Amino acid sequence: MIKKTLYFGNPAYLKKELDQLKIEFPAEEGKAARTVPIEDVGIVILDNPRVTITQALLTALIENNAALLSCDSRHMRSGLFMPMSANHTYTEKLKYQLDSSEPLRKNLWQQTVKAKIDNQALALQLRGKDAEKMHYWSSKVRSGDPDNYEGRAAAYYWSQLIETSDTFRRGRFEEPPNNLLNYAYAVLRAIVARSLVSSGMLPAVGIHHRNKYNPFCLADDIMEPYRPIVDLLVLDVLEMFDDEETEQLTPRVKQELLVLPTVDVCIEDSKSLLMVAMQRTTASLMQCYEGEKRRIAYPVIN
Repeated sequence: MIKKTLYFGNPAYLKKELDQLKIEFPAEEGKAARTVPIEDVGIVILDNPRVTITQALLTALIENNAALLSCDSRHMRSGLFMPMSANHTYTEKLKYQLDSSEPLRKNLWQQTVKAKIDNQALALQLRGKDAEKMHYWSSKVRSGDPDNYEGRAAAYYWSQLIETSDTFRRGRFEEPPNNLLNYAYAVLRAIVARSLVSSGMLPAVGIHHRNKYNPFCLADDIMEPYRPIVDLLVLDVLEMFDDEETEQLTPRVKQELLVLPTVDVCIEDSKSLLMVAMQRTTASLMQCYEGEKRRIAYPVIN
């Protein structure tokens, strides 16, 4: 079952009541309260300083493997609250991850980079752009990507994908549409982290990313092949709204970006919703750590 993504951009009081997430609207007199089964919730996005949430509800959401994403005054993600473990054999599985060999991690990163470049190539083709170089770079990626084909491909990809590429620079604090990309990537990161924990892994221990200040290195690794799916969604949203709305990242724009968990992708020769596909990806990664599989299941843009 696909889990719901709940976004709160207005003042709200959130509490648990009879295994339901109850939403009250103190700032809107006369507006009826709403309820959502807690078991149906996958991600909660808190994007207003006047949102109040009870400890009982937090505990219930965590017990149901939901992730809570908190946003700052600029409406960008500032924190992710999620279960410490959501797998009944968490300690055993964690040992496989922590004991993984460097050759295995390098091989997994090779697979990840190839899958990312292949999806970037498909994204360019869908937008009518030349992707011949991307296919060449993908074929040359070696274990651990020592030649940094990921970086070469990314530079070319962004120069082709964004039509205003004469001035566009991809970065967290750069000009639009970076704000839309950052917002959607934050949602994607929450989806990945939630699935990693559910599959018995620690999101802080990456296969490639290493940063003592980053508690989500593995999430940042595994989300790479999914990024082009986000990019295409952002381009579609840009075509739906005028510049003023996208620059301000209005609630209407966010609403369109929050369809991300339900975007259709192709994984292992079958169609799947992105959130479901992510669970298959992280489960396959765990099986690679355990020695049961040799390849991570990544999606292909269709």
